[in-house]
Amino acid sequence: MKIPYGESNFKKVITGGFVYIDKTDYIAKLETAGSYHFLLRPRRFGKSLFVSMLWHYYDVAHQHEFEALFGKLHIGQYPTPLKNSYQVLFMDFSGIDTDGGHDAILQRFTSKVEMHLQTYLRRYAYPDSYIQALREKVSPADKMQQFTELLGEQKILLLIDEYDHFANTLLAEDLSLFQSIMGKGGFVRSFYEVLKSATMTGVLDRLFVTGVTPLMLDSLTSGFNIAKNLSINADFNAAMGFTHAQTHGLLQPTAMQCGLDADAVMSDVTDWYNGYRFHPDAAETVFNSDMVLYFAMEFNRQRCAYPKRMLDENIASDYRKIMALFQIGNREANYQVLDDLINIGDVLAVQQRKFELDKHFDRNDFISLLAYMGFVTISGETMTQTRFAIPNHVIRELYFQYFKVELEQRNQLTLPNQTLAAAIETLALQGDLHPLAVEMQRVLQGLSNRDLIKLDEKHIKTLLLTLLYQFPIYFIHSEREMDKKYPDVLLLERSPFAVKHQHLIELKYAKKGDGAAGWEAKKQEGIAQVQGYLQLPTIAALPKLSAWLMLTDSERVEVIRF
Repeated sequence: MKIPYGESNFKKVITGGFVYIDKTDYIAKLETAGSYHFLLRPRRFGKSLFVSMLWHYYDVAHQHEFEALFGKLHIGQYPTPLKNSYQVLFMDFSGIDTDGGHDAILQRFTSKVEMHLQTYLRRYAYPDSYIQALREKVSPADKMQQFTELLGEQKILLLIDEYDHFANTLLAEDLSLFQSIMGKGGFVRSFYEVLKSATMTGVLDRLFVTGVTPLMLDSLTSGFNIAKNLSINADFNAAMGFTHAQTHGLLQPTAMQCGLDADAVMSDVTDWYNGYRFHPDAAETVFNSDMVLYFAMEFNRQRCAYPKRMLDENIASDYRKIMALFQIGNREANYQVLDDLINIGDVLAVQQRKFELDKHFDRNDFISLLAYMGFVTISGETMTQTRFAIPNHVIRELYFQYFKVELEQRNQLTLPNQTLAAAIETLALQGDLHPLAVEMQRVLQGLSNRDLIKLDEKHIKTLLLTLLYQFPIYFIHSEREMDKKYPDVLLLERSPFAVKHQHLIELKYAKKGDGAAGWEAKKQEGIAQVQGYLQLPTIAALPKLSAWLMLTDSERVEVIRF
């Protein structure tokens, strides 16, 4: 089974014998929904492959390949009248360097536009004089205007992939420069205003645009306000990414080959990669497709073991870059959102469909931005607001890795990775929590007064999880339901790591003002809770389990083993 991880060329996937999760049923849905569409999804969610699929379906140049490419797919059985009826202009705005200021970015954007326009003209054998006419124009808008005039009455389909790629980077680096480029009078807005004119003349007959965030939608739709944003439309919730059934079908052969319980594998993969919902009324959550494909590709079929890293470093790198957007607006307010997500589990906000960055960037904007980036997902709604939560274990791991950076910066401390790694290894191989308790005490003693003021058991647990997530050799569960009880932390063995000890850890915080009596009362309360947990059938059945109470008053840390 050939896994198409990282493959974005539809023709290569189909003709190369790769597994393809059929998304062609969305072609007819798009046509029914109108002519000009935007569909935003988080990084590494299958957007480029989806665009490539549309390209091969609509391009007149691929008419002779229709049966070979689409014959076995849904759209091959139920084609629309528009199949292979367009000359297709494809544009990709990724890879534009944002260094060097306004003029340098303008030059790179202009070069991208001209490159794609010339590629189109050569592909469909237009005269060389057309290319020369493009070269004589200076600005991206003028080049686009010249292009549409040269085409005359020819109708085209325009596909734009990663429309906001360079803009997301620029926004995190220089808000004023972003506004000058994307705002009124900026060269990006002027470019999209030409596209609107092309719809009026009939040249631009259909448009499909992908990206990650709606940060440019205000700039883009102000010039091109007839387009429809399908990003938070329930009918297109699973247009990109994989459904549960699609993921199960992909992984079941491997599970059966290894003699593994397919449902157990699906449960693990669901915890790690599922959870994305882009509209409260969507029928089901979806999986990040690239994460699932990474798992399938890296699964060790000789040892029948999971990948050591459940998150591909390439994906993690993409998400870390986007995390720079945490600096937009009020950083302290953004930090509080992060604090609420990892301590409470969810946040409420009014979901924004686009951002007007010439106005104040508030909490609703920030949380909505996190949702578009894939750092939170819709988990419900109230009468007036949307509820957002962390979608899965991968994103939770990234949050805690980022929280460590924030913790160090806010408190001017450094958490030594070497001693922390040794402490977690000691926990796994020797079953001893004491070295990790020493690391916890080091962190607590380094906290600033502002963080100590709001310290409670939730924040103690967050600090412990932050340490554990730096070397996640365990499957880390926070308040997992076990026989209707919720232990603070469960550290369970996960493939491919063979640990000698699993752990249950209950945390208690004794306020220093309550003195020795308060300390002892919290200790007895914790002891009773742990003893109660150990009587539960689900917990008693866990092999190699050590149970612990960790007690602190923010200065000292005591651990008791059961």
